[in-house]
Amino acid sequence: MKMKNFKPAHFNWRVEGTVAVIALKRPERKNPITFESYAELRDTFRQLADADDINTVVFGSNGGNFCSGGDVHDIIGPLLDRDMKGLLAFTRMTGDLVKAMRACPQPVIAAVDGVCAGAGAMIALFSDIRIGTPLAKTAFLFTRVGLAGCDMGACAMLPRVIGQGRAVELLFSGRKMSAEEGERWGFFNKLVAADKLEAEAIAFAKQLSEGPTFAHMMTKTMLAQEWSMSLDQAIEAEAQAQAICMQTNDFKRAYDAFVAKSRPKFGGD
Repeated sequence: MKMKNFKPAHFNWRVEGTVAVIALKRPERKNPITFESYAELRDTFRQLADADDINTVVFGSNGGNFCSGGDVHDIIGPLLDRDMKGLLAFTRMTGDLVKAMRACPQPVIAAVDGVCAGAGAMIALFSDIRIGTPLAKTAFLFTRVGLAGCDMGACAMLPRVIGQGRAVELLFSGRKMSAEEGERWGFFNKLVAADKLEAEAIAFAKQLSEGPTFAHMMTKTMLAQEWSMSLDQAIEAEAQAQAICMQTNDFKRAYDAFVAKSRPKFGGD
């Protein structure tokens, strides 16, 4: 399946080589997410599982901000008129988006500038790598609108990324996590200047795209699956995963390149 010419209706999409670059629309409103963009993003990440022309994904910012969360008028207001069945359908859809991000084989890099709040913070959290700017302000602000902090997997994922104590504070208070805190706590892999953010993220994505992409897929798969394993189970699962990777052409290419004292050119097979 090819996605280079994919044309989504509710977010920006372009492809540079084998890197897909996503950004939400409406920068004048700090890129809120809507019912439609939720669903289209979910479907897109599901399709990426079969996309053989996309090796890495960058989820970027637009107009100085990443995402301001659910649109107050397009989502929050209409939810007040839904019954329990309708509300559960919505909350399950939001969870399906981050589940699809976690399940897609491509590494996902979030390039975060400015506001990164609510659902936007969850998209960044469920990305595999996060690069921020000094102006990034990340807030899991669900309690600020009278909801629990357990939204879209926040109570499961955030403690794993920044630690239980820090996650508890952010989820109870809904306060903004500064960029400096985010880097120091491990939320951001690094911070770069705002005018270099997209280029830095795409450059790293291209570097990953030129690597052993089958092995990257296996790494991402095992990172997800080993949460529910004992240590002995994880060691055995990794033994099996690595044995599979040892059958790939990329493994032989790396050996041949080492012998020839050259750089391997991986093919992802």
